[in-house]
Amino acid sequence: MVERVKTGIPGLDEILYGGIPKRNVVLLSGGPGTGKSIFSYQYLWNGLTMGEPGVFVALEEHPVQVRINMAQFGWDVRPYEKEGKFAIVDAFTGGIGEAAKREKYVVKDPDDVGLLIDVLKQAIRDVNAERVVVDSVSTLYLSKPVLARRTVMLLKRVLSGLGTTSILVSQVSVTERGFGGPGVEHAADGIIRLDLDEIDGELIRSLIVWKMRGTKHSMKRHLFEITDHGIVVYPNKIVRLGRSFRLETI
Repeated sequence: MVERVKTGIPGLDEILYGGIPKRNVVLLSGGPGTGKSIFSYQYLWNGLTMGEPGVFVALEEHPVQVRINMAQFGWDVRPYEKEGKFAIVDAFTGGIGEAAKREKYVVKDPDDVGLLIDVLKQAIRDVNAERVVVDSVSTLYLSKPVLARRTVMLLKRVLSGLGTTSILVSQVSVTERGFGGPGVEHAADGIIRLDLDEIDGELIRSLIVWKMRGTKHSMKRHLFEITDHGIVVYPNKIVRLGRSFRLETI
């Protein structure tokens, strides 16, 4: 039997046949506005409510803003931080600013991947994290794309080795159909792709599980929505992209 981690995102565990295999490192890939950060917050929050501590690595946003963003969905992580069950690694500010001085886990040089790993390891151990999100891993190699696969492999060894089930957020451009860097698709255990496509004057959100080691999964592109309570995936609604758009119920 495969030991799985339930994402808790409505509809997603169904198309993953029960959840993400434990210790997998999943690349969450998508363009701007597709819901990558919301997906990540929801994954961590659901873990906290199920008794699974977590760590969020903020590479693109101030930790204060991360807390505000999560609270907008009713996900107030501050009590969990006080209890030592959740931590935010500040890899954004470099320790600059009054608010940053109050953060517990700060990467003084966000461009130093080795330093980031050291701070991340400490945070994981301190809270006994079972779930980790890095948002976004693309920031670590945007200026040097050739390092993409090496960076993901390094994170994978650390995160899997410490027993966490992790999501690495990966950015792509609006028109790009790749996964955010050369070779990253081979380094990750799983890939979940989020898309936002204009169809007949309307923006349609869809999700596809490109691969997931250790489990079978749906091979179809599923409709999803972002609600006031987070992401909802519809396992029975299939989006067909091409010359003619079709939404099918199965």
